[in-house]
Amino acid sequence: MTTPLSCVRQLGRRLDERDSDYDALLEAVGERPFVLLGEASHGTAEFYALRDAITRRLIEECGFEAVLVEADWPDAWRLDRFARGESDDTLASAFDDFQRFPQWMWRNDVMLEFITWLRNHNAVRPEAERVGFHGLDLYSLHRSAEAVIAYLTRIDPEQAELARRGYACLDHHGDPFHYGRQAAFGLSPSCEADAVALLTELVRRSEDYLRADGRRAADAQFHAEQNARVVVNAEAYYRGMFGSRVDTWNLRDSHMAETLAELHDHLRRQGGQGRIVVWAHNSHVGDARGTEMGWARSQHNVGQLVRQRFGARRVLSVGFTTHTGYVAAARDWEAPVEHRWVRPSRPDSYERLFHDSGLDRFYLPLTGERAEPLRSRLLERAIGVIYRPETERGSHYFRASLPAQFDALFHLDETTAVDPLDRSGPWHREGMPETYPFGV
Repeated sequence: MTTPLSCVRQLGRRLDERDSDYDALLEAVGERPFVLLGEASHGTAEFYALRDAITRRLIEECGFEAVLVEADWPDAWRLDRFARGESDDTLASAFDDFQRFPQWMWRNDVMLEFITWLRNHNAVRPEAERVGFHGLDLYSLHRSAEAVIAYLTRIDPEQAELARRGYACLDHHGDPFHYGRQAAFGLSPSCEADAVALLTELVRRSEDYLRADGRRAADAQFHAEQNARVVVNAEAYYRGMFGSRVDTWNLRDSHMAETLAELHDHLRRQGGQGRIVVWAHNSHVGDARGTEMGWARSQHNVGQLVRQRFGARRVLSVGFTTHTGYVAAARDWEAPVEHRWVRPSRPDSYERLFHDSGLDRFYLPLTGERAEPLRSRLLERAIGVIYRPETERGSHYFRASLPAQFDALFHLDETTAVDPLDRSGPWHREGMPETYPFGV
């Protein structure tokens, strides 16, 4: 009988730090229009570098047309315009809209390299073949409302005035959390009905707005529509944070999956194939039905929703894991980013299984009968923008069945922290505690 350890040793393919490391992955992609690339933390340099290398090949060899990342739509749009050669930004200033915590997720050295490559790639392509860079997330409630108003002011001033009135209850200079609390408890009016009506009207009038000029007008209209969707979904999200009937995780991932579907349709309307690569955390891109998120909490995520909507054979979900090393992470929300040591993985985790294989850095396919021994439910580690090693079991581990969650996986036994462009706090080389593993 094949054990999980022998299964990993049989299926795992060592990485040699060459482009050929990704040959098996690209072969698995085939004609699929969606490739979801994960990460076990938001602050690991190797995860960014691997996604960068894989994405370059997906663009150059497989014709992928857009990169969709776990960032806010307006912030990523500025990078998109720079990467397409449509703005006066410098490389540094193109990142300036990433001001919300955690800035280092996108304001880091690896992202500078990728955006530089993408701009150079686009510079020698016709306008219709340039690859876009877009955001998945929904936190930009006020900035997205402002973007809708700015678009309508240029193209339909009368409708812009209606948008100003409709969005007025958001209080553009206020805190979205404050809006959510006030609206949830009936202490101030909800913008829900007005936000939905403005999105509906924007879509309804799209043909009139698009008569002006070709592709660029279509992109501008799509940008406005997507910002209007962000307002609708973010308004519900912030209200839902203070209610008991709504799972805000499900609201957020539903928005992400909707964003992917809308971008896919937009690319196809412009004559493309709608091929998109996604960069987001493992907890978003791995099918939630293969984790305790789905088993115990009835939560869904992007990986699950995209498989259900488009079919599992049209989606390739790829996870990334590590055993130990360093990570860029904060101790608390809104706290400074720090260079933090990652504890070696728990004995009852997939990460420890991969460490015990002795393969060090490897690619692991997870489909087919040969991967069945890995279906046993083990712990899997997830580090977001906050890392709390003192409560690691409760804060950063969940049970999962990897072959149900991902189609393939990259494991890197020891990893390093991504290098932020901004360091507002301590950035020391935090070493292994002298008392580890006893903690006394």
